[in-house]
Amino acid sequence: MNDQQLSPLGFRFAARAGGLKKSGKPDLGLIVSETPACCAGVFTRNKVVAAPVQVTAPKIRQGRCQAVLINSGNANACTGEQGFRAAEECAGLVANQLGLAEELVAVSSTGVIGVPLPMETLSAQLPVLIDDLGKADGNDVAEAMMTTDSFAKSSARTISVDGRDCRLLGLAKGAGMIHPDMATMLAFVVTDASVTPDFLDTALRTAVNKSFNRITVDRDTSTNDMVLVLANGLAGNAEIAAGQQEGELFAQALTEILLDLAKMIVRDGEGATKLVRIQVTGAANDADALLAARSVATSALVKTAFFGEDANWGRIIAAVGYSGAEVNPDQVHICFDDVAMVEAGLGLGPDQEALATEVLQQSEFTVTVDLGLGTGSADYYTSDLTYDYVKINADYRT
Repeated sequence: MNDQQLSPLGFRFAARAGGLKKSGKPDLGLIVSETPACCAGVFTRNKVVAAPVQVTAPKIRQGRCQAVLINSGNANACTGEQGFRAAEECAGLVANQLGLAEELVAVSSTGVIGVPLPMETLSAQLPVLIDDLGKADGNDVAEAMMTTDSFAKSSARTISVDGRDCRLLGLAKGAGMIHPDMATMLAFVVTDASVTPDFLDTALRTAVNKSFNRITVDRDTSTNDMVLVLANGLAGNAEIAAGQQEGELFAQALTEILLDLAKMIVRDGEGATKLVRIQVTGAANDADALLAARSVATSALVKTAFFGEDANWGRIIAAVGYSGAEVNPDQVHICFDDVAMVEAGLGLGPDQEALATEVLQQSEFTVTVDLGLGTGSADYYTSDLTYDYVKINADYRT
């Protein structure tokens, strides 16, 4: 079953090429709910905050949203008061065309930093985009969000609540400038489930911490990061709240969608050829496990070794050692998938290294680091660091 068949009730989509990208590819997307939706959001922690985030975050905190306008090819970041006014003007144009209150319209941008939005172009293109509502699906919007992405990213789930199907559809973009708090990406989830605002906010933050905050490509965090979830309630289910079994189902589905999207982003990391799960077990606690996993996942030396298909476990144990987690090197065990490389802090020799090299030749694999100290555990997802990553980012603006 494809994402279009799973599209939540009461949402319409539009996408088109509006002239923001030099390539002429789609660069405008619009998501509209038939009715005002309960909403929640998580935004960049970068202290340099793009204008669309400045405009949208206060609206989302009010808990209602009905439309989301997305543009790619221009981040509208570091554009001063002009950029802020442009973001407000875009929201106003959409609101006026749709007959909505402006506070119900969110705006989101991604692309090159420091370039003013071409408002003359957008003023002409947005009415055409709105006229196209209903002619596109979620995948078309995901495609319009792309910058250096090589493929559009979407994921969907259906859960049953009170005998009614509640659908969730997630869309995301991201391939570079990917690092926690939140990774560098845009993501939007729409659902026809009825959900209380407090629970929706909690479920989103929990899901983000288990997904977008557990991935890295290049240790850079953007000015424009945004994750929004809109729930319009048109499935007709009894309102989902915390403490209910239905709430657990909804939270699980939301987490699965965001983790799907997060792994797609890493798999699509600029120039990446591998998706690697860093699994830390046996830590003193979960916090230490996360420290160790993040340290390994973000190490440039580890990531280049993955690209070179070099089973260099020394780089891995070194990254664990400087992570800040409690570590006894004499108790560390390391495996590449099910191939043991290190036991009690000592390498197991060239035969095991040869087997581990075969694992590294795969496009996806897991590196498990058992610290042998307790029950703490954490997963992290990373990519390899390749020649093409440098090429892509050296020529990004040209």
